[in-house]
Order: sequence, then C-alpha cells, then structure tokens
Amino acid sequence: MDELVTGDAVVLGLRPARLPSRALATAIDLAVAGAAYLLVSVGIVLSAGSLDEAAVAALAVASFLLVLVGGPIAVETLSHGRSLGKMACGLRVVRDDGGPIRFRHALVRGAMGVVEILFSVGVVACVASLVSARGRRIGDVFAGTLVVRERVPTPYTAAVPPPPPWLVGRFAELDLSAVPDDLWLAVRQYLTRMGQLDPGVSRSMAERLAGDLAARTGTPAPQEVPAGAYLAAVVNERQAREARRALGAGPGATPAAVAPEAGAGSLAAPLPRPAAVPPVPPVPPVPQGASGAVPADASPAPSATGFAPPA
Repeated sequence: MDELVTGDAVVLGLRPARLPSRALATAIDLAVAGAAYLLVSVGIVLSAGSLDEAAVAALAVASFLLVLVGGPIAVETLSHGRSLGKMACGLRVVRDDGGPIRFRHALVRGAMGVVEILFSVGVVACVASLVSARGRRIGDVFAGTLVVRERVPTPYTAAVPPPPPWLVGRFAELDLSAVPDDLWLAVRQYLTRMGQLDPGVSRSMAERLAGDLAARTGTPAPQEVPAGAYLAAVVNERQAREARRALGAGPGATPAAVAPEAGAGSLAAPLPRPAAVPPVPPVPPVPQGASGAVPADASPAPSATGFAPPA
C-alpha cells in the first residue's frame, strides 16, 4: 500500500494500479476507441466520394484526433478519471493528493498517451510503468496523476465511536435528507481515524466537516458542543433512524420497542408480566440476656440490601 499525504497532513492509504490491470484497462479502452474510429472512417469514405485526396486526408486526421485523442480526454474529464476500461477493472485516475482530476490533467495524459501508447504500441508506457515505484507512465508524471485501485478487500471495518450520553437523541428533529453519501463517508472515516491524527489537524477537520454537515441540514451546530461530538451524535441519529426503518417502527419509536409478530393479521404479542417478587422474611430477633442486653458474641443482623448495619 502506498501512502499519500494530503494538504491537511492526512495519510491516505491508496493502492496504486500495477501494469497488468492498467494494460487490461487500456486494451479495453483501445478496443472501444478503435471500433468507434472504424465506424467514423467508414462513414467518411462513404460520404466523401466526391472530395479530393487532400480533403479526405484532412478528414482522416480530424477523425483520428477527435476519436482516439479527444474521446479519452473527454471521457476521463466527465467521469473524473474513470474510462470504460478502468471501470471494468476497478481503477480510477486521481491527483497526487488523492483528489479528482480535471480537464488539464486529462489533457496532459491524453497528449502524452499518443506517443506512449499509440505511436510506440504501448512499449514506452510499459517500460515507464515498470520503472516507476507507483506504476505511473510518463503522462501521469507530467500531469501529476496516479491510477489507483478502487475495489480493494476490506476485511475489517472500524466501528464509529458512540457520542457522549448527554447528546444521544438531541438531534432527533434534524433533517438529514439533503446530506450526500460522500459527506457521510467522509464523516465516518474521520470518526474512525480521529485518534490517529494530530490534535490540531483533527480539530480543524472536525470543524470543517461539522460546518459542511450543518450547511446540508440547514441547522447550525450548537456552539457549546465540540465538533467531533456533534459529528458522532448526528451519525448515531442516522444509524438509529436506519434501524427503525429496517425494523418497521414509527419515527418516534426506538428499535427496542418493536416486538416480533404473534401471527398473521394480529398485533404484536404483549410482553409477559414479571413474576411477583416474594416478600423478604422478617429478621429474627437477636437473643438477649437476662438483663435485656445484647450478648457480646452476637453479630449484627444483615439488612435487606446485603450489607450489615453499623454496630
């Protein structure tokens, strides 16, 4: 696993794609682009019968640049680094800091790919990928990008720490419908890894995520509540709502209040009444001497709670 450090000094665990997976993705992309270029070429030949050779050559060069060069650039720009071959192989092109690429990154990669992949039949790209420690080709080096694996095994998922008890249920009226999934994922990743971060970096990230979450919900975060505790409480509220929805309970019910069905078309079976607690037997009197005093060897009787009263 290769470690990338973002501008907030957060270490990202990304798995760079190696040559076999990248070669397979490139082969799929070239097959799709070659089929499209063939169809465009046939269309030009059929429709350009009355043109001279210079016009036909100009159309051939334009179709080459448009389909084999401009097509991959447009696809990577619009899909944020995921072409058809990369989607099939579970790969994505990202920046060196782990962020999504833009048009300038795709343009540099596509322009260098003409020399690395098309003109050299992939020899230059293969050699550069084998030499690079991250499996990058020359276009990735000039563009500042990296091809990473998206589908990686996750044998262990860290649990989100629970919020403080005094915050449980405080955000029950919060509207969470406008919060996107990527923000939930960022909050969850922060909560599971906040103990590994520097205190200053952890506080700044918590405040930024809390601000984004409050902007999506439309309700400002309480000033007296720390940002990390606020995030944990809101995530706990979302999990509670999902649990109630999965159990079929109402919006105001808790998961523990849902009882199993007693039968088809009947209400939930009532809970059994607890058995009656037997009365506590009376404490026998302590034997006394003839003078009515308590003997010295008599120990005090235990109380109902199990602790002996003071002598």
